[in-house]
Amino acid sequence: MAIRISPDIAGIVPYSPGKPIEEVEREHGITGSIKLASNENPRGPSPKALAVLSDAAKTVNRYPDGGGYYLRDALAERWKVTPDQIVLGNGSDEVIGLLTKAFLEPEDEAVMADPSFVIYKIDVTAVHAKPVLVPLKDHRHDLPAMAKAVTPRTRLVFVCNPNNPTGTYATAAEVRAFMQAIPPDVIVVFDEAYYEYVTAADYPDTMALLKAGRNVALLRTFSKIYGLAGLRIGYGLTTPEIVQYLNRIRPPFNTNSLAQKAALAALADEEHVRESRRLNIEGMAYLTERLSALGLTVVPSQANFLYFDVKQDGKAVFEALLRQGVIVRHLGGPFLRVTIGLPHENERFIAALQAVLPHKR
Repeated sequence: MAIRISPDIAGIVPYSPGKPIEEVEREHGITGSIKLASNENPRGPSPKALAVLSDAAKTVNRYPDGGGYYLRDALAERWKVTPDQIVLGNGSDEVIGLLTKAFLEPEDEAVMADPSFVIYKIDVTAVHAKPVLVPLKDHRHDLPAMAKAVTPRTRLVFVCNPNNPTGTYATAAEVRAFMQAIPPDVIVVFDEAYYEYVTAADYPDTMALLKAGRNVALLRTFSKIYGLAGLRIGYGLTTPEIVQYLNRIRPPFNTNSLAQKAALAALADEEHVRESRRLNIEGMAYLTERLSALGLTVVPSQANFLYFDVKQDGKAVFEALLRQGVIVRHLGGPFLRVTIGLPHENERFIAALQAVLPHKR
C-alpha cells in the first residue's frame, strides 16, 4: 500500500557524504587510498582526547550527562559567556536542525547563500518552510543581496563563514553593514565550523554581536580542527532565551559521554590546535602553488580545504582520482574540493591529478 508523504520531504535530495576509504577500495579493487574529501583534521584527535576515552568507555552502560555540564562550563569560560548561552549538539549539524524546528513554521522563510552548506536547505525544507537561496558573488557571500532577500516572513538567516564549499569569508566590515540591515527579530546563524583555521585579520568578531544582545547563534564544532568528527559533537553560542527554546525540543542525552569527555580534553589541548593550524597553513600554500602551476583556478580559502576549477568535467576528474585511490569531493560542474592533508597526502593528490588531467601528464 502506498504511503502518504509530504511533497517537501519527498523532494529532498539526501545529503551525500564523502566516500569512505573502505567503499572506494571495495569498488575499485585497490588498497592504500587516501581521503581528502570531508575536511577532517589529518593529524587525528588530540592525544589528550584519546587518553580519556579508555576510562570513559568503562561507564558507557550509563546514560551521559544530559546537560553536558562540565563541557558547557568549560566552553562558557573559554568564550566568557554564561553556561545558559550554550547548547550542545550531536555535531553542530544538530544545532542547525534544532534552530529550524524551534523557529520556523510552514511558509516561513530562511535566507542562505548558494552554494553553501547543504544541510541548511534540507533542514528548512524538512519543517515545511521556504529556503531562500541567494547566489554567491565571486564565490563569496553576497551579504547586501542576502539582506535585500529578507522579508516579513524571514525568521532565520544562515551565514557560513568561512563558507563551505568555497572556503571564502565575509569580512568584519561586511558583516557589520549586513547586521545593520537585518531586523532585530530575525535570528542570524553564523556557522563557524572552520573558525579555528581562520588567519584573516579582518574576520568578524561575531562574539561581540552576541554580547551586544543581538539575536545571533554562533555554531562551532569539535569535528574539524579538534579531530573528533567520528564522535559527533558541536555547540551553539547564543542568547539564553534562544537556548531555552532549543532545549525544549533537544533530544535527551543527545551528546554521548565519550564525546563530551573527549571534547573537554581536546578543548584544553592548545598545542594540538596550534600544530594543526600550522600544518594547514603550510599544506594550503603548497597545494595552492601546485594547483596554480597546473593552470587551475584556485579560490582563496580561510578553511582547511581548497575549492578549485579543473576547467573540464569535474565529475570525470573526480572519478578518475578515485581510481587512483585519491578521494576528493565533486560539488558540481568543473569544481572540486580537496581537504588539506598531511604533506605526503598532498603530494600524492597532486601526482594523481597530474596523471588524470590529460594535458598535464
